[in-house]
Parts: sequence; C-alpha cells; structure tokens
Amino acid sequence: MSLAGLLEGARPRIDGDTRLGLDDDVDEILRSGFPAIRNYAGADRGAALRGYVDGVVQHDIPDELGRAVRRPDALRRRLRAYAAASGTTSSIERIRDAAHGGGGATPNRQTTQAYRDALERLWVVDDLPGWLPTQSHFAPLPKTSKRFLADPALAASLVGAGKEKLLSGESVEPSVPRDGTFLGALFEALVALSVRVYAQSAGASVSHFREQHGRREIDLIVERPDGAVVALEAKLSQTVDRDDVKHLTWLRDKLEDHLLDAAVVCVSPYAYRRKDGIAVVPLALLGP
Repeated sequence: MSLAGLLEGARPRIDGDTRLGLDDDVDEILRSGFPAIRNYAGADRGAALRGYVDGVVQHDIPDELGRAVRRPDALRRRLRAYAAASGTTSSIERIRDAAHGGGGATPNRQTTQAYRDALERLWVVDDLPGWLPTQSHFAPLPKTSKRFLADPALAASLVGAGKEKLLSGESVEPSVPRDGTFLGALFEALVALSVRVYAQSAGASVSHFREQHGRREIDLIVERPDGAVVALEAKLSQTVDRDDVKHLTWLRDKLEDHLLDAAVVCVSPYAYRRKDGIAVVPLALLGP
C-alpha cells in the first residue's frame, strides 16, 4: 500500500499478503533504524544502542541559573522515563516525576523543560504534535504531543525490554500509566516513524488526533498542504473489528470529502478493504 496513493484521494484497491508477522515486527523494532547499528546482531546490537545512549547523556544541559552543567545520571533517568512514556500524551511533569522516583528535591518546571529541550536538540526525542485542523469541524483540541523517541529500539533498550519481555506484556514503568502494552506502544512508534518518512517524501505532515479527556483518539493524521487528510490507526493485532475502526468512521462522517482515506495498520497477513470502506494493511506492506 502506497501512502502517496492514499493521499491522492482515489481510494485505491487494497490487496496483497505477507508471510511476516508479529515476531518479525518485534525483531524490526529491536533492530533499530540506525545504519551503523542496524546490521549488528544480538549482544553487539544491544551494546551499540547502550553506547549511543552513553554518548547522548554526556552532553551539557542548563541548570536552574542557565549555566551549562553535565548531569549524565539525571539525563539518563529522564531519558528512560521518556522511553517508558512512548505512545502516551504524558505531561513533562509526569515524566519528570517518573524519572525523579520520589527521592530528594523535585526539579522545577524550568529545569524539567530544559531536559526535554536538550533531548530534542540531540535528535533523541521526536514527539508527534497534536493535530490542529484548518476546518471548523471540531471544538478546540488539546495541543499535547504524543511522546516518542527517535527510534523505538532506543526506547526498548532504555527500559531493558528484550523480545521475551515485550511479548509477555510485562509493565515497564508503572509510574507512567498507559492503555495497552508497551509492545503496542513500540509498534505504534514504528508505524509512526515509517509514516513520517513516507509523508515527508509526499509533501505531507503528520500529527495525532485527540479530543479533550481522550474521548476519541486517532493515532496518525497525514495532512496534505490543502488540509485534506488520511487517517491511520496502528493496532498490534491480526484481526480488525468494528471497535478498532469506530473513530475512523466517526472522523469520516465529520470530515466528509476532506478525509481522503482511512486505514488500520496492523500485523494481519492480508491487506484488504473492509465493507465499511476502511483499509486494513499489514505494516510489512506499507510503503511510500
């Protein structure tokens, strides 16, 4: 399935199949997209990812008075908490509290923001902004970003989540609440990373949709410069039911012709279009 094809608005035929499944997607998450790391195997890859983090946390950050200081342990804790918040809209204060762990003085908001800005400048944090539609179909939407690192393999490495732990559904950081499993969040991160690359080549932008209090959410909104959009949900499942597409069909009713197409990106072995018009596409078959 071509993302650029969906953005043309012609509702292309959706078909095809793949032998790649959940195990392969987990392997792809852990493999990383860093060219210098990607082709390592096993322990060597883990050591390379840890080495990358070691290099990141040695950078200076401003303290409360704006002075440049080096706090590798504090920056590592903050980065680990950010990794644990992958796929959530957790506030930077909640991430700070998760990193802080309740001991000693809590850093103030200025210092907390300085940590987050430092990680963004280092191209480690790559949050997905909230969608701000140009059409007047909605009440004002929250501007909260969805938290992601630049690569899902970094997030898995930081929280010590290997393949077995991810597949078990074990919680990685109870102080950062989430709906669903951490593996589901990393799958969404991999989908988001892929879609952002493909959208850039098509001249489109990517954001996420969330109503106040999270009443309705859609993982990815791909928007053309003229405001027309493609809506995508990432689901870590082989089957897609009515509940999985209810927010997509709701958005279609709201936007009408402004919604070019909608799809669920999942781990199904088959690509097809449902009777309600929503496309179902395995991540392995998603392309530019």
